[in-house]
Amino acid sequence: MFEGFRNEVVRVDGVDIACVIGGVGPPVLLLHGFPQSKEMWARVAPKLAANFTVVCSDLRGYGASSKPHGLPDNSNYSFRAMADDQVGLMEQLGMERFHLIGHDRGGRTGHRMALDHPDKILSLAVLDIVPTLAMFLDTNHRVVGAYWHWYFLSQPEPFPERVIGAKPSLWSTRGAIMRVSGHLQRLGGN
Repeated sequence: MFEGFRNEVVRVDGVDIACVIGGVGPPVLLLHGFPQSKEMWARVAPKLAANFTVVCSDLRGYGASSKPHGLPDNSNYSFRAMADDQVGLMEQLGMERFHLIGHDRGGRTGHRMALDHPDKILSLAVLDIVPTLAMFLDTNHRVVGAYWHWYFLSQPEPFPERVIGAKPSLWSTRGAIMRVSGHLQRLGGN
């Protein structure tokens, strides 16, 4: 995986951000979604590396990046905090301005980054998300059935950790999450 790329771990404001870097050309940062890690880009990154310097990184809390204990208000896991991590990563790699492609959670992080650091972003592609505000404004039983994990994972610790820890294999793949989601939708009706 990532043949020809180099692995790095860069310390950004007390958080280790793991990444792989490869290719030559204008810089592009690829951010993964939930529950993935940088490895989701393993087939795409080498193709982009023919024309770009590609950086695939793990967001804080994912993959090989640091997983700091959540603050009571979870602000250290906000999209703003994750965006600041990635800007710091790119700056330390000597890439002051860059293109950004984000999938799912990485797309939300990229959106926040574009709002907070517009001078850093050359272009932004946000993949596979519906705007968060739209999701919350249109919340109904169908949305909750499909996105139940948003509400579940935001519960105060240690509730989610204990539930997940009771049967980790149920939570280990997106497929398992989708099976549970489908079951919850059937229970909720239409």
